[in-house]
Amino acid sequence: MMKALRILLIVLFMQLFNSAYSQSNSKIVGEIQQLMKLQEKAWNDFDIDGFMKYYWNNDSLMFIGSKSITYGWKQTLANYKKNYSSKELMGVLSFTNIKCEVFTKEAVTVVGKWQITRPDATQIGGHYTLLWKKIDGKWVIVRDHTS
Repeated sequence: MMKALRILLIVLFMQLFNSAYSQSNSKIVGEIQQLMKLQEKAWNDFDIDGFMKYYWNNDSLMFIGSKSITYGWKQTLANYKKNYSSKELMGVLSFTNIKCEVFTKEAVTVVGKWQITRPDATQIGGHYTLLWKKIDGKWVIVRDHTS
C-alpha cells in the first residue's frame, strides 16, 4: 500500500512539475513572439535602428547570411542600412515562426520564414534560425542565421 501511495505521489508531482514547466515555456515563447512583432513593426515603419534594438548590442553578435558571417552589432546595423537603404527596398516584412524551442529560462531558438513584399509587388524571402538569450533581464538575438 505504501509503495502504491509513493508511486501515486511521484506521478502527481511529475504532472504538477510538467504543467508548471509548460506554462513557463508558453510565457517565454509568447514574450519572444511579441518582440518579433515589434521588430516587424519597426522594419515596416522604415526604422532599422528600432529593428536592431532586439539584437544584442555586442561585438560577439553573430549574423550568418547566405554569403558571409558578420560579427558585431555595429557591422550588422551597417549591413542592414547598406542593403536596405530605402523604404522601397525594405518593403513590408513578415515573420512566420515555425518552431520555438525553449532550452532554458534564458535561451530560446526560433526557426521560421521571412518575407519582404516590395511596393512593386516583388517578393524576397527565406528562412531563419534565431538564438534569443536573456541578458541583463532583456531578451536579445545573439545569433541570427538567415538565408
